Amino acid sequence: MLQEVEIKALKGESKTARLKIKPDVTRTPLRKPSWIRIKHPTGSKVDKLKKTLRSQKLFTVCEEAQCPNLGECFNHGTATFMIMGQICTRRCPFCDVAHGKPKPLDADEPKHLAQTIEKMKLKYVVITSVDRDDLRDGGANHFKQCIDEIRHTTPQVKIEILTPDFRGRIDKALEIFNTCPPDVFNHNLETVPSLYPKVRPGADYAYSLKLLQSFKQQHPDVTTKSGLMLGVGENEQQVLNVLSDLRAHSVDMLTLGQYLQPSKYHLAVEEYITPDQFKRYKNIAT
Repeated sequence: MLQEVEIKALKGESKTARLKIKPDVTRTPLRKPSWIRIKHPTGSKVDKLKKTLRSQKLFTVCEEAQCPNLGECFNHGTATFMIMGQICTRRCPFCDVAHGKPKPLDADEPKHLAQTIEKMKLKYVVITSVDRDDLRDGGANHFKQCIDEIRHTTPQVKIEILTPDFRGRIDKALEIFNTCPPDVFNHNLETVPSLYPKVRPGADYAYSLKLLQSFKQQHPDVTTKSGLMLGVGENEQQVLNVLSDLRAHSVDMLTLGQYLQPSKYHLAVEEYITPDQFKRYKNIAT
């Protein structure tokens, strides 16, 4: 008889307490500006979507990371699916996904994901995951299985995958994706290189750029994409330097977003970026 083992997952204060560069919990948070309006995620569509996800043992990064925009996305019937469990092997201070030793992969998850996408009648799906440094391929084969199942069930659906960095496993991961590439390959840089020790410990800026470039070299017709959080201490010139680096590494698309603190135990917001500044970045990038 198999015995269930309780797996400890750390969130909030217990998650960030062991970081070398710890968030300052005594700091008074910046007051949110008038242009940021966040509604509590409620409504029949939200409840219906959550019920559908739980029935298939699925989760969204929107829920696990306590994204404040969850209500807006859920009410439009869209979500970014998070595969390979709810426990991450890393402890990034900007994110509230739990840290710890992950459970074994669910072999039925790709099938459940495809069935849910069909039931929701989605046309475009985003699949992301926790970091799985415990797996020899970093989880690349599980991504592939999800892509295979979705294309078998709903071949018309466009698939974007938002992947971890596959630390030390790039060649293995890319070899797996060669057999079944997505429609969009996304890997977030998250922040400027000088802030990596504080914002993204355990990751490497140059390594992430290499992942994006290597995928593009093997799949020149597949769109590559990355993302940055703003308001964590970067300046404009640093952001522009990242834009240049992304272009030099053949990345096609970039999303920029305002960082919002999940709790006082997480990385503090240093600045709220104005709508005009976002427009400026857009104009420069295009």
